[in-house]
Order: sequence, then C-alpha cells, then structure tokens
Amino acid sequence: MNLKNFFTDDDAVSPVIGVILMVAITVILAAVIATFVLGLGESVSDTAPQASFDFNPNDNSITMTTGDELDGANVKVTKDGSTIAYEFGSNSGTDEVPETITAGTELLTGSGTFDSTNAVRVIWTGGEGDSAIIGSYNT
Repeated sequence: MNLKNFFTDDDAVSPVIGVILMVAITVILAAVIATFVLGLGESVSDTAPQASFDFNPNDNSITMTTGDELDGANVKVTKDGSTIAYEFGSNSGTDEVPETITAGTELLTGSGTFDSTNAVRVIWTGGEGDSAIIGSYNT
C-alpha cells in the first residue's frame, strides 16, 4: 500500500457530495409539492376591511367616518345580536343598497332604534363566509 496515494485519493468525495445534493433537492421539491397539494397557500382568507363609525343614538344613525371602501352587500347591522333593518342616508325611503360604502355614508336604523343599553355592531361578511365586526357601540 502506497501511503502517498492514500492521502491524495479522493475518489469517494464526489459521490458523497452528489448524494447529499440529491437528498436536499428531493426534500425541497417534496415540500413545494406538498404545499400545492394540501392547499396550504389557499388557506389565507380575505382580511377584514378597516373602518371607523360614529354611532348617534339620538337620530338612530351610524356614519362611516374613515376606512376602506366597503361593498354594501357585505355589510349588516345588528342590535343585541339580531340583525336590524337599516337604510342608507343617500337612499332614504328605498330598499336600495349602494354598491359601495365610503367615508360619510350614513346608515339610518329607523326601525331598529338603539340607546346606551344596546350592543350595536356593524358586521362585514367576506366572500368565503368570513366575517368580522368592523364597528361597535356599547359593547
């Protein structure tokens, strides 16, 4: 046995590095494929819009003061847990819901009067059934 060749012989180094690289690539590919197959990327749902409301029990109105533009069909008002009827100030006297609710839009809760003893909430509902309280009074 030639001792000089023993220290300079590196035939086994290349296959070991190759195996390590192949295992690493396989693990990374498996993780990416599992993410798509299990739908982990789709589990992120719509986030609730941000909005501020001014509640005025004297005239049974709720006015959006600031925040994101809201789809009128995705907004409801509840009093003590029950949905109450409301109309929009700009469409007073009609059942028409505006397409968008923006700052300055007034919700009139004529048939659902509220006072300091009621918990009144403005609730947003997303496309996949998600919902969030985006405004509340006396909770």
